[in-house]
Order: sequence, then structure tokens, then C-alpha cells
Amino acid sequence: MKKIVLSLAIVSLLFSCNKQEDSITTTDGNLAETVGKRGCYSDEHLKDQLAADPTLAKRMEEFELKAAEAIAQGRIVNGVLEIPVVFNVLYRTTAENISLAQLQSQIDVLNKDFNAQNSDYNTANNPYSSVRANVGIRFVLDQVIRKSTTKSSWGTADAMKKANRGGLAPTSPTTKLNIWVCTIGGGILGYAQFPGGSSATDGVVLDGKYTGTTGTATYPFNLGRTATHEVGHWMNLRHIWGDATCGTDSVSDTPVHNAANYGVPAVGHRSTCSGTPLEMYMNYMDYTDDRGMYMFSGGQKTRMLAIFDVGGSRASFR
Repeated sequence: MKKIVLSLAIVSLLFSCNKQEDSITTTDGNLAETVGKRGCYSDEHLKDQLAADPTLAKRMEEFELKAAEAIAQGRIVNGVLEIPVVFNVLYRTTAENISLAQLQSQIDVLNKDFNAQNSDYNTANNPYSSVRANVGIRFVLDQVIRKSTTKSSWGTADAMKKANRGGLAPTSPTTKLNIWVCTIGGGILGYAQFPGGSSATDGVVLDGKYTGTTGTATYPFNLGRTATHEVGHWMNLRHIWGDATCGTDSVSDTPVHNAANYGVPAVGHRSTCSGTPLEMYMNYMDYTDDRGMYMFSGGQKTRMLAIFDVGGSRASFR
């Protein structure tokens, strides 16, 4: 198990990244699309934002300090927090204009996954069953906003969130979780904005083919877990491997991973990092197929709830 680390690596990786408004041409993105691997752009998106906004790193550093204090002192939200969800659907074809039933199926998945009510929560042979967590957050469908577009793909530079780029601006982003549903492109299933960023672009982006459990939802990402993963990022969770070889996700009860896992690893899969720990590949913050992920840990729960505490970056949601 890792010690809790106030990891500010996320605010020091000020790389320059090529951004495209209408397409993704990265090798990793295309590979994910070709071989059916999960593609999440949240970490790269954060690096783009850090490079574009010199003040973001300081804001995120201040938030991390507040979050660490809240975790240490146990000052987290009690009871069930209810989060209104606004879906912003951008469509070019009839298939992209996904149904209300498909959107509701995504809300249903979020409610099950964040409240330990998912049918696979009690999967046998889970070596980490002792640290499974009921996060205790409820999601409510608040509004669906739809807009026809001529764009075939939106990329990862937040164009879908900007009315002047043909997208939809967020609705009440300080009190509602905005989820944009559109064709992203490049094999990217979705991405999220971490706490601390601008409210004008705050929220989660999902490709319609990986939203919910019905309609256009496409195997092996047809169980709504892309949204669970991305909302985890929106609530300040990092990828379980820490986006580095044997990196840290700043959570105390998750093991060190070599890198992302894909597909559904065999039970007993171990890391080659120090101590060769069993990897928590069934965690929502890994890259496994939807059917292979089914839990958050207690440490992740604490880290997520800390952002809603007084002084937290999402305290306005309380």
C-alpha cells in the first residue's frame, strides 16, 4: 500500500501539447480505437490546461493542500450528497442524438457504482474486497440540452463546451455536473476536468458510443463505466497507476501499478513494482474493459468527498 502523498506532479508537468479542435491524431488515440482499448484523455487535457493557464497550477496546489487537510482531519461530507446532472448532447446524425432512455441508463449506472449497488460489486475472488467503498453520492438527471451540429468529431480542446465554436456552454457549473455527449474522435472514450479549473469548461465529456447501457453503447465499453471513470477524475481521482510507471495516485489503500491494464486481467495479476503487489485492476480508475471494473476504494472515497468539504473546490455542490 502506498502512503498518502500530496502529489503535486500534476501541477509541475507543464508540457506543451498540440491541441486540435476537430480531431485527434495521436498514436495512442488511434491505437485505442483500432484495438478496442480504453482511451481517456483527462490527464493529457489537464496538461493542456496547465500550459494554457499559468495560474491554474497555483490554484490546484492550494486546493490539494486544503484537500489533504480535510482528509487528515476527517472533515468530509456526511450522508448522501445529491448532484444534479445536465447532459449536453451534440449530434450530427440521428444515431448521435442518443435517447433519453440511454442517458437515464447512464445516471442509473452512476448511482449504482457510487453507492456499491452494482451487480458485480460482490464479484468472487476480489483480493481487495476488504477496502471496497460505498462513496454515497446520488446523481439526478436535471436537464437534457440538445444541439444539431455539422461537426463529425470534436477533439479534446473543449470546443464542445463553447457556444462560439458550435458547442454548448455549461449550465450552472458550480452547482450542476455538466456532461457533454458527442463524438470525440481518435479513440478517446471520454475526458474530465479536474477540480480547480475554469467553471466555463467544467464537467465531463463522453463519446455517445460509450454512454449508458443501451442504444448506441458499444462493447466492451457498454456498461456505463466510462462515465464512472471520468466522474472519478472530476472528483479528483487520478489513474490508479499515477500516470507514470509505478507512480502514485495519492491514495493510501491502492497498490502501485506498473501501468494501465486493458481487457480483463486474470485474477492474481501482480505488479513488478517494489514488493510485487497485487494490482487493483478491478478499480474504476484503471483502463480495464467495463466488465472488468467494479469498485472504488475507501481511500478514493475520502479523496473524492474532500472536494465537497468547506474550502474544497466543489464545496458549492453541498
